[in-house]
Amino acid sequence: MTCNVGTIDRLFRLVLGLAIIALPFMSPAVAAWGEAAVYGLPAVGAVLVLTAAFRFCPLYRVVGLRTCRT
Repeated sequence: MTCNVGTIDRLFRLVLGLAIIALPFMSPAVAAWGEAAVYGLPAVGAVLVLTAAFRFCPLYRVVGLRTCRT
């Protein structure tokens, strides 16, 4: 795996991912959206956090994008 996620992209993914993970636990209104939101939002957040941690995004590779300089 080569790096294809740059520093700014990585920080954005990390902050957004952690916020999405915390959202169902912090807001009771999200529970009203249904079980798909309660379980789906943390899953989406986890994907964002993992792509930030590994500095690799499979979708970027398919599309041919690269925000990393190296």
